[in-house]
Amino acid sequence: MNDIRRSILWVVFGLSMVLIWDKWQIHNGHKPTFFPGSTQVTAPATTTAPAVDATLPTAIAVPSASGAVASTPGEAPGGAPSPVAARHEVSTDVFKLAFNTEGGSLIGAELLKHAEATRQSKDQSVLPFTLLTQGADHTYVAQSGLIGGAFPTHKTPMTLVTPQTALADGQNELQVRFESGDVGGVKLVKTYTLTRGRYEIAVKHEVQNLGTQPVSPQLYLQLVRDGRKLSSETPFYSTFTGPAVYTNEKKYQKVAFEDIEKKKADLFIKTANDGYVAMVQHYFASAWLLGDGVARDNFARKVADNLYAVGSITNLPAIAPGQTQSLQARLFVGPQEEKVLETIAPGLELVKDYGWLTILAKPLYWLLEKIHGFVANWGWSIVLLVVLIKAAFYWLNASAYRSMAKMKKVNPRIMEMRERLKGNPQAMQQEMMKMYREEKVNPLGGCFPILIQIPVFIALYWVLLSSVEMRNAPWVAWITDLSSPDPFYIMPLVMAVTTMIQTALNPLPPDPLQAKLMWLMPLMFSVMFFFFPSGLVLYWITNNVLTIAQQSFINKRMGVPLKFSIPNFRS
Repeated sequence: MNDIRRSILWVVFGLSMVLIWDKWQIHNGHKPTFFPGSTQVTAPATTTAPAVDATLPTAIAVPSASGAVASTPGEAPGGAPSPVAARHEVSTDVFKLAFNTEGGSLIGAELLKHAEATRQSKDQSVLPFTLLTQGADHTYVAQSGLIGGAFPTHKTPMTLVTPQTALADGQNELQVRFESGDVGGVKLVKTYTLTRGRYEIAVKHEVQNLGTQPVSPQLYLQLVRDGRKLSSETPFYSTFTGPAVYTNEKKYQKVAFEDIEKKKADLFIKTANDGYVAMVQHYFASAWLLGDGVARDNFARKVADNLYAVGSITNLPAIAPGQTQSLQARLFVGPQEEKVLETIAPGLELVKDYGWLTILAKPLYWLLEKIHGFVANWGWSIVLLVVLIKAAFYWLNASAYRSMAKMKKVNPRIMEMRERLKGNPQAMQQEMMKMYREEKVNPLGGCFPILIQIPVFIALYWVLLSSVEMRNAPWVAWITDLSSPDPFYIMPLVMAVTTMIQTALNPLPPDPLQAKLMWLMPLMFSVMFFFFPSGLVLYWITNNVLTIAQQSFINKRMGVPLKFSIPNFRS
């Protein structure tokens, strides 16, 4: 039975190695070997949404050395080269946005309430976090336009007709309005409405038929981003970066850049009349949202070298000469704040991806947020949350630790018996079973209660890794950012020490080689935690300290001497 117990521990160890390997694969740009992130789906739902138009414009503007944005020659509507585009910046209390008069696209978004983790300006002030941008090193923009004819697209020169650049005191809304010229008898007017305190932007598209014949254009909305990895990723942990599609039919579906590159990104729902398309990265996201009931065709494709787009296309009703047809959409650009996302659209909170343990992670995040409402410090909130979880599992843990204490008590007898009967395995097994019956020891009793808790702690891991609230959140002294590794490696060292103490309190496997390997496991995990965010290390340290305290208390009550079991590494 003791061999069974060790086998279970090796299964846990093996699973850990599998998870680490998957993370390493993702970090190096490969698909996960064991737990692929993209959702497998069935055939798309049947709706009246349009098919993706192969003529959808793919080129995007490229900034010149002066900072102006020039369009690609020869791609302006009507065959005439488009003029040098102008950049227009607008500020609210949460945004500093940059628009391009070429297509009226959103080409820059700085989130004023979220600071860059490392970058500072020349005066040493912390710079706001940049999400959308268009430059030589990184591209991430939001675009829209018309297809179905020679109509205005995101490459069409447009005129800014609203000069206001900032949300004034006492003003709750600010509008940014762009108008195109007559292209194919059609004029496109885009109006962005920014609201104080909100990362959600209302975008109204008005299509005016200036010609003499009816027109039936299609409106496309797309997010375009390069496939570069985030600088915060390490070989030991990474998060999903790329497109996502949400529909009521199949819920949240991720689309890997690699699948788009290999033209294998065809498993998400293509046609729907609800949901959204999004571009997701660690802590932040953007999303285009059409109203429910609006039929649309979703797409994800490569538009240039290392440049990918996700978007939706919807039919507009036929527009008679002299008439105007308008369509409202919403554009979200901001942090993955779960409570805020839930108020914007159903399922939008899923861009904060907890993976397969969402059902456990969401209640844990809710509890963490409630605790933070009392203590106003995310570090202490983590500590108190782990205390509450350990309290909830107290009796389950107590059962496991009592079983371990009994095992530790009889372990010297087992070691002596194995040495005495090492030449007779059958007799050794029989005497071991007899000893377990006499001492009322269950070798599996220390494993199952711990295995039951593993999903809870994995879910808490994802909560802490995914929550944008951890960014730049201080705890104490030198820990000024719970989302970054400890700059002095003090916490990982403390975690390593507490893990070793916890291991020493457990009974050693009778086999000397296995005993040594069981001691090497904490060292291996400790190396990983040198690169983990401080918030994750803090939760692990708290869990270790509470485990040591409870295990020591139970050992003392059962009369088992509190001494460390350390294998002989010299033999």
